[in-house]
Amino acid sequence: MPHQPITVSGVEVTPLCDAVGPMGPAIRRPLPEMFPGSGLRDEPWVLHFHCYLLRSATGRLTLVDTGIGGADSPASSWAPVPGTLAGELAAVGVAPADVETVVLTHLHSDHASGVVTDDGRPAFENARHVLQRAELDAAGAGPLDRLVAPIKDQLQVVEGTAEVAPGVYAHLAPGHTPGHQIVRAGDLAMTGDLVLHPVQLDDPGIPYAYDDDQESAARTRTEVLARLRAERAVLATAHFGEPFLRL
Repeated sequence: MPHQPITVSGVEVTPLCDAVGPMGPAIRRPLPEMFPGSGLRDEPWVLHFHCYLLRSATGRLTLVDTGIGGADSPASSWAPVPGTLAGELAAVGVAPADVETVVLTHLHSDHASGVVTDDGRPAFENARHVLQRAELDAAGAGPLDRLVAPIKDQLQVVEGTAEVAPGVYAHLAPGHTPGHQIVRAGDLAMTGDLVLHPVQLDDPGIPYAYDDDQESAARTRTEVLARLRAERAVLATAHFGEPFLRL
């Protein structure tokens, strides 16, 4: 079942838990190698895979990220597929066709594979899909063919900061990927893979092995978290056990 929602600036935000489990052996590494210099012990790292449903005061629905997808999705080599996003949406009375906007924080397989159905059709047939220009430009053939091509007629490409739904803003936050973006609604920030592990809240300079550009990611993480702390913002994280965290 979905976590309990919170309401910020008139927008109801519901965390949807698409999956829970460790990384598969294809990419799994000891935690001290995943987060060099962190001092973490080598122990199991259980990931939660969160998407977020935003419901405006007028009932307009925005989905942030689409999870790991089906059993044969691009995430199947390492993530605990299939994801349960459709069931999580159904539990709060939402059908995929009801969603008007999908915001993809980036094109990694655990955040974007759910944009298509098992047979390759758009999963959210009536939704605009928001992606940063830098992310699209840097995407490889695999994500472009399997994830972007089926939604090409529904794609809204933005650059930098953009209002993607009333009161909902996308902000470029590069480093993890070239076009990684976070999503803001009031004092809530849906952070995608800006922060992967709680240790990075204590020291944003700690790198993550799978950041595309570790130096840029650390710089972005430091700058963004500093701004969010100054605002006393609430984080809505992608992979922490508890989705919401007030700084």
